[in-house]
Amino acid sequence: MKKKEAGDGKVGPLRLDKYLADMGLGSRSQIREAVRKGRIRVDGAVERDAGRKVNPQAESVTCDGREIAYTTLEYYMLNKPQGVVSATEDYLHGTVVDLITDRKRKDLFPVGRLDIDTEGLLLITNDGSLAHELLSPKKHVDKTYYAEVEGQLPEDAAERFWAGIILDDGTETMPAVLQILDGAVHLTIREGKFHQVKRMFEALGCKVTYLKRISMGSLRLDESLKPGQYRPLTEQEIEMLRKAQMGEGKDRRRKGMLEGIKAFIFDLDGTLVDSMWMWKAIDIEYLGRYGYECPDDLQKVIEGMSFSETAVYFKERFQIPDSLDGIKAAWTEMSIDKYRYEVPLKPGAKGFLDYAREHGIACGIATSNGREMVDAVLTSTGITDYFQVVTTACEVKEGKPSPDIYLKVAEDLGVEPDRCLVFEDVPAGILAGKRAGMKVCAVADEFSEHMREEKLALADYDIEDYLELLEKETIVSD
Repeated sequence: MKKKEAGDGKVGPLRLDKYLADMGLGSRSQIREAVRKGRIRVDGAVERDAGRKVNPQAESVTCDGREIAYTTLEYYMLNKPQGVVSATEDYLHGTVVDLITDRKRKDLFPVGRLDIDTEGLLLITNDGSLAHELLSPKKHVDKTYYAEVEGQLPEDAAERFWAGIILDDGTETMPAVLQILDGAVHLTIREGKFHQVKRMFEALGCKVTYLKRISMGSLRLDESLKPGQYRPLTEQEIEMLRKAQMGEGKDRRRKGMLEGIKAFIFDLDGTLVDSMWMWKAIDIEYLGRYGYECPDDLQKVIEGMSFSETAVYFKERFQIPDSLDGIKAAWTEMSIDKYRYEVPLKPGAKGFLDYAREHGIACGIATSNGREMVDAVLTSTGITDYFQVVTTACEVKEGKPSPDIYLKVAEDLGVEPDRCLVFEDVPAGILAGKRAGMKVCAVADEFSEHMREEKLALADYDIEDYLELLEKETIVSD
């Protein structure tokens, strides 16, 4: 009976009692007692010898009829609560590892640390190699925090954070991205100095009263987890972390990609703003009103459609009784609050727009979204004035992957297509830019991660975030 290896890499033969102890079934003496009572089977046969060698790759082990797969690596997302420490053991306080009650292995540890009074995303694993890559100062992994702050931030706070804050001890921090969405403060840093976020705000005369980490690299906190709750990472989340660890795509460095470029044209959702996560939730809620479950293929099918085309598709496929205007009005109402209060810019996007302005590069938006929603998110993120042209797919004959919208934006900007660089997050948009005769850069986004290979095959360049484009070796051509 062949059994699929559950860990990351092969393991040699193990004593049965060690095998089961590693998987958290109890102490060696407890396991020997279970063996003696005939509760353990190997490949379906009762095993009475606790010292018998077992091959995890070739043999199946069960306890009371439940298969015990041998796992070498485990990954958990924890919403860390206040009052516990980011450690494996502590004499005074409970630890984050203590909260993982159904873990199989005993060698888990937190990747990095959050202060005892800080909440939010913490990765718990026993993958030392991945932890090293995520924590290495040379890797500059993005970490985003939500902060509640006492005191008045100066008007130029975002610029000062981006320039690098001088802490009270004279230490200079790396550039950080400050975003304020209708009073909600988000800060993205790329390092991990002691009490760094709190000290950065203190340097501007403010005090952090509440702090919550919401993302680390490609990993985003599952907001359904209450403080103290956790879940295993999905295969997709693990794969995204591993790809970042291995530096996939870094051989496609962007040296010279801006050479001769006179205009940047951006898609909006998933490209400039981190918003794709909300659309599936809206589709589920909207279709639920009419008794439908959201089909698994829906997002792929409507990819690139204009707002109006999507409404037509919904009405025809699901026999929605509302008018097309009614459908669009419902979607607009459902999304507008999220755009105003919950959707942040992609890391480094504001700094890259500043770069464009400083170098006289025109900027336009080509989006499949509706005008009201576009206006809401541009206003809330404070980037309206960076764009000379904003065009929605409803204003052209065909939506993406047709090149119509990109050609119109280029024409309105007064820039030839071959002097335009498009930023897109999905294949249909990338294809639209290429059909318009433009260079296209694929932007990483969790929503489109499963399309990664297709995106890389279509695009001329690719980035994880805009912070990469602000590195000197990237924006300066050879």
